[in-house]
Amino acid sequence: MSIKRLHVGPRLSETAVHNGVVYLAGQVADDPSQDMTGQTRQVLGEIDKLLAEVDSDKSHLLQVTIYITDMAEFAAMNAVWDSWVVAGATPPRATVQARLARPEYKVEIKVIAAQR
Repeated sequence: MSIKRLHVGPRLSETAVHNGVVYLAGQVADDPSQDMTGQTRQVLGEIDKLLAEVDSDKSHLLQVTIYITDMAEFAAMNAVWDSWVVAGATPPRATVQARLARPEYKVEIKVIAAQR
């Protein structure tokens, strides 16, 4: 059984695919100067791009873990999430408060999805 890895770096790969299951590294905003709404939009856009590269999309999400730095911003993150996620295909999801790798990051999202 082969494992396909994309965007491989010295510390991590952005994507791994094995047996039709797609694993994404935690995604953070490219521009962390944005507020929670802006950062969440950026992260979900990157997830869309990475999934498309391996013949998947947000309607094929199997599980999502969302890390946010402040639960007071939970509603702002959810407002963007709710407009992005596919109705009827909402995945099992956990949201936890955590300190992220850089203090300016407000949200990090980790995805497992199926290929089409």
